[in-house]
Amino acid sequence: MIKLSDVSLYYNEKRVLDRFTLSLPKSGSVCIFGPSGCGKTSFIRVLAGLTVPDSGEVSGLDGLKPSMVFQENRLLPWLTASENVSLVLKEKNDAEARYWLEQVELSADADKLPRYLSGGMQRRVALARALAYGGDFLLLDEPFNGLDNALARRLLNLITELYKEKLVIIITHDKELCSNVDHTYIVDGLPLTVV
Repeated sequence: MIKLSDVSLYYNEKRVLDRFTLSLPKSGSVCIFGPSGCGKTSFIRVLAGLTVPDSGEVSGLDGLKPSMVFQENRLLPWLTASENVSLVLKEKNDAEARYWLEQVELSADADKLPRYLSGGMQRRVALARALAYGGDFLLLDEPFNGLDNALARRLLNLITELYKEKLVIIITHDKELCSNVDHTYIVDGLPLTVV
């Protein structure tokens, strides 16, 4: 079990997490829902090890590697969709990269550079890359931005099926999306608290 105990985090003098405590299951899908600026991204950056909290303890992460979709797609513009996915594979394998693009319903665009893809298509490349990487748990920061509701639901079903034995944490503004996951935490305002 991953646990945050009395975790506090400040950016300059702005308090983002204040003695934040939360226990997460070993597996299943968790949705963190809340308004912009309430600390959701900071929370998963702490879980990913990208941000060190000012105080408190994060336990249960030893030896675990996360796979993550950031708020930004972070695609390399000079590589095709397939090449962007191949970057995370142990051995560069175009067939495997194309498989993951097919899973996110993007196989016809595997050879396109990011600038020729819509924002939603770029988002799916970023998601395919995270799924291809694997990881011990999955952190998704607004993973369905730019996607229509039907496609977002299909991809959520894909993710929860692929990761049913692992933990998936989804940050979202979409309250309806939260109804399709195992656990939902609603946060409201700074500093981040669970209500």
